[in-house]
Amino acid sequence: MAIALPDTQLDFGQTVSTLRAQVDERLDQWLPLAPVQDAIASAMREGTLAHGKRIRPLLLLLTLKDLQRDTMVPRAGLDLACALEMVHAASLILDDMPCMDNAELRRGRPTIHRQFGEDVAVLGSVALLSQAFSIAASTAGTDASTGNQLVRLLSQATGAQGLVRGQFHDLREGQRARPLEAIAHTNRLKTCPLFTCAVEFAALLADTDASRMRHLKGFATELGLAFQLLDDLSDGLSTQQIGKDSGKDVGKSTVVALLGPDAARQHVEDHLARAEQHLIDAGIGGGHLAQLLEYFCARPY
Repeated sequence: MAIALPDTQLDFGQTVSTLRAQVDERLDQWLPLAPVQDAIASAMREGTLAHGKRIRPLLLLLTLKDLQRDTMVPRAGLDLACALEMVHAASLILDDMPCMDNAELRRGRPTIHRQFGEDVAVLGSVALLSQAFSIAASTAGTDASTGNQLVRLLSQATGAQGLVRGQFHDLREGQRARPLEAIAHTNRLKTCPLFTCAVEFAALLADTDASRMRHLKGFATELGLAFQLLDDLSDGLSTQQIGKDSGKDVGKSTVVALLGPDAARQHVEDHLARAEQHLIDAGIGGGHLAQLLEYFCARPY
C-alpha cells in the first residue's frame, strides 16, 4: 500500500503539513489504546502525539521522495518514520526526568513525569522503545536481511554510541568549561544519530549506493548540528515561544555561551551550507531535502 503526496507544484509547506498529518495518523494506529485506567498507554500517547515538528519522520520521507523521484511514499517508509518518532519521544521523556534535565514543560504541555509520575514515565519510555524496534523488525515489504539492518541502524542510533552517550556527556560535562570541539562532539551524539538513521533507513529502502549513502549521512550530520545550535539559541526565548522550559542552558558550556549568539548563528549557516553541498554531491540538490533546510532552519534566533 502506498500513500499519495501532494502535487509537486503545491507549496512545500503543504507537503510538510500533509506528511505530518499522515505520520500522526499512523502513530495513532501503532500506539496502544488508552482507557482511563491504563497510565502506561496514556503516557505513551501523550509523549508521542503531542504537537511537534516531526523532523525525523520528515527527513526519512523526504529523503525517500528525493531518492525515488516518486509521488508516492511506501507504507514501509511511513512505519519506519513512526518508529523514529517513538524513539525520539522516549528520549524526550527520559531527558526531562528530574534525575536528568528536570524539565517541567515539553511541547507546550507538562512533562510526562509531571503528568503521570516518574515510574510511569520510565516504563512508558521503555514501551515506546520496544514498539519502535518491533516496527523496524517487521517492516512491511522487506526481507529478513533488510529487517536485520533496520534494527541494527536503530540500535546504533539509540544506544551507548548514540543518544545514550550524548545525554550522558551533556549531563556530566555540560556544566564545566569545554573547548568548541568537545561541545560539538556532545551535540553530534545528542542530535545527529536519529537524523542519520532517518536518511539511512530511506537509503536502505531505496537501495542506494555507498557514495550517495555517504553524502546523505554527511547531510544529516550537518543538519543535526545546525538543528542543535538553533535549539541552543532558542533557549534565550520565552517558555511560551518555544513550548518548553527556557533558560535551561544557563551555566552550561554551549556554543552560544562559548562564542556568543552571533558566532553561533554563523556556525548554523556554515553547517547548512555544508549540508546543501552534500545534497548536491549526492545528486539530489534542489529537491525536497534542500527545501527542508530552509523551511526548518532559517529562524530569526
